[in-house]
Amino acid sequence: MIISGILSPAFLKVRNILNIFWQTSYVGIIAIGATFVMIAGGIDLSVGSMVALLGAFAIEVVNKLGDNFLSVLVAILATYGLSVLLGLATGITVTKGKVPAFVVTLGGMAIYRSLVLNFANGGVYMSMSQKYSSIGMSFVLGIPFPMLIFILYATIAHIILSGTKLGRYVFAVGANETSAYYSAIKVDWVRIWTYVISGVSVTTSAILLSSMMGSVSSSSTGNGFELDAIAAAVIGGTSLNGGKGSIIGTFFGALILGVINNMLVMLNVAVYLQGTVKGLIIIGAVFLQNLSRE
Repeated sequence: MIISGILSPAFLKVRNILNIFWQTSYVGIIAIGATFVMIAGGIDLSVGSMVALLGAFAIEVVNKLGDNFLSVLVAILATYGLSVLLGLATGITVTKGKVPAFVVTLGGMAIYRSLVLNFANGGVYMSMSQKYSSIGMSFVLGIPFPMLIFILYATIAHIILSGTKLGRYVFAVGANETSAYYSAIKVDWVRIWTYVISGVSVTTSAILLSSMMGSVSSSSTGNGFELDAIAAAVIGGTSLNGGKGSIIGTFFGALILGVINNMLVMLNVAVYLQGTVKGLIIIGAVFLQNLSRE
């Protein structure tokens, strides 16, 4: 932040800092769910496409039911229910089907994107509901609502991961699956729960994003979110090998990534080169983790 402030004085303005936090919230919430999956030794590459699918689903439900509080509530609950089913399907396929998580979630990425392209007819779903749109555009005491949800979600996830039996089991499974099994831990169910948590995280982000935009692009919404989520978790210290990580680390990892993205924009770095920077950050973070482990 100091370097960014020196390179661009406008960076340190309160409005810009709030914008960074706001823009980071969507990926940051997804990264929190990805942290559970990665600590347990898994990976989820489908989150970007899932954002588009769930966001379009929520808007479509609201459009069908009308502009009222009940329809918005039903849409939100139905979207969370769908995400739980998708998380269960992924987790069961990985654990009971013995299919590598990389393959399952890579296939999920293609499936979810093709589904939203099909029922959206390649277009954009527009919500006519002011009540639904107000979710992502609202402020509380001058603070963007997505920012508050990001902080609250990170707090709850930190408590679950650090202070509950499920959290301890997630670390145990990722650190040594065989030892966890002989310690009477239900390894498969722990991994399934991490994918359910990831799905719930994606839904939270999808609702905030789709309500803020009032639309979902079936071809571009969520593109690259999987890379950003993994990058945020890795920057925060989560190991790609499992067994190591923290929600606090991911929280600040997402903010660091947001600061870097903002700095690149302010320095007029070409949009097409920003992916290069993210890729180098992931490689560098893993390299440093390996040095530390050695």
